[in-house]
Amino acid sequence: MEKISTNTNALNWFEIPVSDTARAKKFYETILDITMETQTMMGMEMTFFPYDPQSGKVSGALVKGEMHVPGAVGAVVYLNANPDLQLVTDRIEAAGGKIIMPKMHISEDVGYMAFFTDTEGNRMALHSGN
Repeated sequence: MEKISTNTNALNWFEIPVSDTARAKKFYETILDITMETQTMMGMEMTFFPYDPQSGKVSGALVKGEMHVPGAVGAVVYLNANPDLQLVTDRIEAAGGKIIMPKMHISEDVGYMAFFTDTEGNRMALHSGN
């Protein structure tokens, strides 16, 4: 069996559970200043974060489906908030979310992080260099 190399992403794909696709889509489009597309696949509503499948970069989707239950416990997904996560956190509460840990400096090498709860009740995080 071939080992995963250090040049490979440890994460291939992420799915954020939602109970109201339209509400969650509006929230993430607003805070990240992006456009997302929704499709029905395998009996689930999937709203995709922007991505280029040829780039090798990880992406994911908001998913409403039987096996996808929003929650504030479990794994935490850190969304890319470059160039400065403060720009994103400034939009969270107006969009219906709640900041649970404001922008915090990790280190000069690593950058900054913040935690928030989205409109669906998921605990999420942000990361940026500034």
